[in-house]
Amino acid sequence: MDIDEIEGADDLSSRQVQVRFITKLKPPYKVAHASISIPANLTRFGLSALVNNLLQAANEDWESEPFDFLIDGELFRMSLEEFLLAKSISAEKVLEIEYFKAVAPRKEEEPSLHDDWVSAVDGSNDGYILTGSYDGFGRIWRAAGICTHALDGHSGPVTSVCNVTPKGESSVDQIVATASKDRTLRLWKFGVEESLNQTKKIRAFKILKGHTASVQSIAAEPLGEMGEALTTLVGHTQCVSSVAWPECRTIYSASWDHSIKRWDVETGKDSLSIFCGKAVNCLDIGGESSALIAVGGSDPVIRIWDPRKPVMLWDLRTAWPLTVIDPHNDKVLCADWWKNDSVISGGADSKLHISSGIPVQ
Repeated sequence: MDIDEIEGADDLSSRQVQVRFITKLKPPYKVAHASISIPANLTRFGLSALVNNLLQAANEDWESEPFDFLIDGELFRMSLEEFLLAKSISAEKVLEIEYFKAVAPRKEEEPSLHDDWVSAVDGSNDGYILTGSYDGFGRIWRAAGICTHALDGHSGPVTSVCNVTPKGESSVDQIVATASKDRTLRLWKFGVEESLNQTKKIRAFKILKGHTASVQSIAAEPLGEMGEALTTLVGHTQCVSSVAWPECRTIYSASWDHSIKRWDVETGKDSLSIFCGKAVNCLDIGGESSALIAVGGSDPVIRIWDPRKPVMLWDLRTAWPLTVIDPHNDKVLCADWWKNDSVISGGADSKLHISSGIPVQ
């Protein structure tokens, strides 16, 4: 390996740093565990080139690909020297740098137009996308631009949607739920195998009443029976705008107080808190390993966080988004994962966007 070929290593008089590269990736992505000396002025791109050279030295058929890096649990976005100074880390010790696959550029499909703001999306079923809009309708989309069903019945804007039929259940009829500013929740049933040439309007088979104000968010963990509220999770200081229930013991919530929280269902305590810097309108948990958090806020971008590091790192430091997706030209009101590597989103531009080709570690 020739260090002269590494971007950022042109000044060999730069201070040298002893580093050791580590990874959770499986072979052939692992490099030798030995420490090496590298220039302190290397940036992420230089480190990525260096790791690729090390991998190619061990495997001549290796094809280069971009990597991202974590140092002490933080995403690396400056030169090594700047990072060490900013974090008061001694350059005398061997620095462990964890690398993982970088997020590749995504593909954008043609947006699916609505008559008003797209306020809610659910992509938990690979066969269709469920959306809710301020025009009072829920909609079922088989693909970009192909709407098969319109859920007609709410007298106010639809604020939240979710699939009720468990993922992977082989049922001809699917059940979905919608919430609205009209203070009701509605349950809908439709056939996934219906062959339709135009959008079919359907009515709710059950209407749930009881809220005294707008219902902002819903999430389902279907058990086949009705019940009463078991507990109240207290911690946000403003409106809770979105919730997700990805597994039986864990609930995620987003709020206009600029935070995302992860709750332990049994204890009722929050075990993770991420400060976003913007009011958060929606969130979802997903990706191939159901480990990433996708959120949309009051600006026209979607942010994705990986919370798999120790909780302290997220409580005490500002987290870096792994990637920023910006297909909208107005506020992003909702976001979800679809088919493992796609992010779907809706916003005040009245469009449903599908951003695909997002790899998950």
